[in-house]
Formats: sequence, C-alpha cells, structure tokens
Amino acid sequence: MPLDKTLLDALQAVTTATLTTVLLKKGIRRCWMRGPMPRFAAGQRIVGPAFTLRFVPAREDLATPESWSSPTSTRAAIEAMPEGCIAVVDAMGVQDAGIFGDILCARMKKRGVAALITDGVVRDGEGVDGTGLPVWCSGVAAPASVSGLTFVGWGEPIGCGGVAVYPDDIVVADGDGAVLIPAALAEEVALAAVEQERLELWIMREVDKGLPLPGLYPPNAETRARYEAETNKG
Repeated sequence: MPLDKTLLDALQAVTTATLTTVLLKKGIRRCWMRGPMPRFAAGQRIVGPAFTLRFVPAREDLATPESWSSPTSTRAAIEAMPEGCIAVVDAMGVQDAGIFGDILCARMKKRGVAALITDGVVRDGEGVDGTGLPVWCSGVAAPASVSGLTFVGWGEPIGCGGVAVYPDDIVVADGDGAVLIPAALAEEVALAAVEQERLELWIMREVDKGLPLPGLYPPNAETRARYEAETNKG
C-alpha cells in the first residue's frame, strides 16, 4: 500500500531515535530491530510499508538448491513486491547463510523496492553494493541461504530483530538502524515526532547558550511555556 505523501515526507524528516522516543511514550517498547544496520547504499533515511518474508531453520529435505525454483521461493516473493515497499526479512539472526545476493537485489531494485532490511546477512557483498539497493543487515557471508535456512513464505506477520512486523506496518531506517511503526499509529506518531524534533532543536539552542539540563530536558512547565511563547505556539 503506497504511503500518503504528507506522511512520507514527515517521517523522512525525523530520526529513528526520535521515533523510538515517541513510540515509547505511546507504550511501544519493541520497535527498534536488533541486527539490521546500514550496510549498502544506505546513506539516506528510507521510509516505506513493510513487505514481510520469513525463513525457518534449514531442513535437509526442503533447503536445497532445487527449492529456488519452487513456487514458494524468494524469487517468487520478489515478483510480488510492490513498488516503494521495504522488504523486511526474518532470518532468525542467522549469520552464516546469506539470504539474498546480487542478482536478487538487482531484481528488487529494478522493481522499485525501496530497501531490504533483515536481521540476517547477505552474500555477494560487492555485487549487492553495485546494485544500489539500500540494505540494512547484520553482515555478509558467502554461503547460500539453504546452507542454514528454509524459506517458507511472505506476506504474513514475522519477527525481525526481536520486533513483531505485520505486512504494511511502516518502517523507517537510517544510520541508527530500523524502526517499526504500527500502521494504525503511523499518522499520530509522525505528527508527534515532527513536534518532538522541533522542541529538541529549540532545546539544543538553549544548551548552546549554556543553560543547565534540569528543567530544560525534559522541559518543565516553565520551560514549556517559554518554548511555546518563543515559537509562537502560545
């Protein structure tokens, strides 16, 4: 599902650090994915709806090179990815089986996929880098996925880096990693995050002036009133 442009622009303007704070205030603690970090072509913040894929531990009768031609394969899943989505892959944190390589990443880039995010690793690192597909992962490894994992499907709830991810939840990824925003909360989280960054910019200016942190960050009632007056919010 494509994101509303206003929502997309708002989320692209705020950091994942700010988003985790806003989500914490809304009771969402498990939102930052352990493992995925910017690795390839990941110099800019990426925002998009999650397209989920899931691996389970390798089972010898299923995790074979022949499975790559199966109707339930990573190849088939890529052909189902809509433009602008972020592929979020549950690889169980496995570090010695590359879930995607350069050819698969090239096809994702060609289809307009915004990014790949996984708690696992990719292979063909130099080739993946050459595709230009933004990738957040936990590393690289030469062995193919079937050496340690079995691909079982896409478009269902998964866990990635300790976070529950449902299809079409919103994912934001930047230099601090990847954060999940429940789809139902996306608009209010975006609005709160924009305001939080506005407030923190004002606080940084106060810190530059030499003001002490107690009562400033977080702002007490007096500081909040001064902020609103100085920023014409009163």
